[in-house]
Amino acid sequence: MNELIAVVDDEKSILELTSIHLKKFGFKVAVFTTAHDYLEFIEKTTPDVTILDLMLPDMDGMDLCKQLRRDQKYDHMPIIILSGRIDESDTILGLEMGADDYVKKPFSPKELAVRVKNIIRRRNTQPQAAKNEINIKNKIVIDIDRYEVRVEGNVVPVTPTEYRILKMLAEKEGNVLKREEILYNLWGNEKIVVDHTVDVHIKHLREKLGKYATLVKNVRGVGYKLDI
Repeated sequence: MNELIAVVDDEKSILELTSIHLKKFGFKVAVFTTAHDYLEFIEKTTPDVTILDLMLPDMDGMDLCKQLRRDQKYDHMPIIILSGRIDESDTILGLEMGADDYVKKPFSPKELAVRVKNIIRRRNTQPQAAKNEINIKNKIVIDIDRYEVRVEGNVVPVTPTEYRILKMLAEKEGNVLKREEILYNLWGNEKIVVDHTVDVHIKHLREKLGKYATLVKNVRGVGYKLDI
């Protein structure tokens, strides 16, 4: 593997342990103790995945995550939040800010490395489609090759998780996608799923679809479907 993983945390012991395990999985690693150093680095090099602590000395990690998601250059970069904040409200807020995963401290460095590996694997092994685009009512286009979503011709800044959810819904061709299917296809068995995780990602996806948000239907007690 040649993928570059950026780890942003002010605890040097965590940077060291995380770096050791990521390198064992074949990743290149860049470590940073401040948001400033990280932001300076990514101006020239975009990591394949960023692991982000929330308690940074010069900037709140939530604000940094939100800033990254507002920038088109980084809106497809997977972000894993690593934090000692263990309340469910903090986890949901992290997902609201655009994170793809939330790992609570104390954590297993090996498990974190596995999660990163799975994110990379899912990105690199997207199922081959008969067409390179999925067209939804001639209004929303999922571009398989570019890994992007366009609404009325304009690219919308969906996160990798939001992209995969929309693609899964579209491939169901109007049939219901069960909540369990979404969770398994996104995180397999390695993620300790927090309540409302899927709902948070769906909420963000709907916001980005704008006036077409109503195409994503909630089937109470079952899951979601796309009105196509």
